[in-house]
Amino acid sequence: MNRREETAAVTAGTSGKGLWLAFEALLLLAAVSMTVGKYAGPAEIFRALRAAISGEAGDPVLSTVLWNVRLPRVIGAILIGAALAAAGATYQGLFRNPLVSPDILGVSGGASLGAVIGIFLSLPVLVIQAMSFAGGLLAVAAVYAIGVAIRGRDPALTLVLAGLAIGALVGAGISLIKILADPYDQLPAITYWLLGSLTAVTRLDVVSILPALCAGLVPLVLLRWRMNLMTLGDEEAQTLGIDTRLTRAALIGGATLVTAAAVSVSGVIGWIGLVIPHIARMLVGPDFRRLLPASMISGGAYLLVVDMLARSIALIEVPLGILTAAVGAPFFLWLLASGRRAWQ
Repeated sequence: MNRREETAAVTAGTSGKGLWLAFEALLLLAAVSMTVGKYAGPAEIFRALRAAISGEAGDPVLSTVLWNVRLPRVIGAILIGAALAAAGATYQGLFRNPLVSPDILGVSGGASLGAVIGIFLSLPVLVIQAMSFAGGLLAVAAVYAIGVAIRGRDPALTLVLAGLAIGALVGAGISLIKILADPYDQLPAITYWLLGSLTAVTRLDVVSILPALCAGLVPLVLLRWRMNLMTLGDEEAQTLGIDTRLTRAALIGGATLVTAAAVSVSGVIGWIGLVIPHIARMLVGPDFRRLLPASMISGGAYLLVVDMLARSIALIEVPLGILTAAVGAPFFLWLLASGRRAWQ
């Protein structure tokens, strides 16, 4: 083994240990998050846990808060944060741009339009979530169809421009429905959903998005080494034997699926897919084999922290989109100032 191979092996081992430590920190953070809230503090939650473990008859209200409110919310925060960060890392690598986020192809806008239509029609919550999920998938399908139809241009640039156009269209649709909505009932619900929240996440919600999250992550994990080659550009990747069109479709499909599933439950939570992958890239490097798990762990931890702040910094719960924007906007300006040099 030469010196370069030894260095690579040491780096891989160090990164592996770092990822395990980060995962353990995530579990600890999840345990802390279970104790944060206005109704039941750490002492009450520990008492409910002790009663559940020992089989004693505890306070039924505390038990409901622990198992039906806090636990689904914590698991939902981890899954949604991990999904958005994974999608952001995929899009940034695929389009070779650090300023790309999961909504670049219109998935968040399409999901928002589907949910807004459902709220406007006063449909049940599960139907609203299904419409949001379908809206995100349809928006990206329209973008990709436009990209396939337009030949002779840079495929990545065509997809980005088509995404901007579709995003503008769905944004206009959302604005129209907000004007037509009942200002005392529907409009507040629409506005709150668009700002993102985990308040209403239930165990059924967590279970319902698991299949879509797993199905979306499968191509991202299986094609992680090809993702490294896709970052070199289409010509170089094709020279190395990669079918760039099929690989791009599989990666976009997987990232879109996990984003649509996350947004359908939590609403629009911005900036995670932009900020977290960039931070993970600075910590573990651009190798997608390490970048993907690092982004997912960091995304889950970040959303847990933001959700704890949302529950505790004010008398009423602050929408998550406000807090993530407060962190993401300054970071975005720093990215604009530093340009590609920081990303490389």
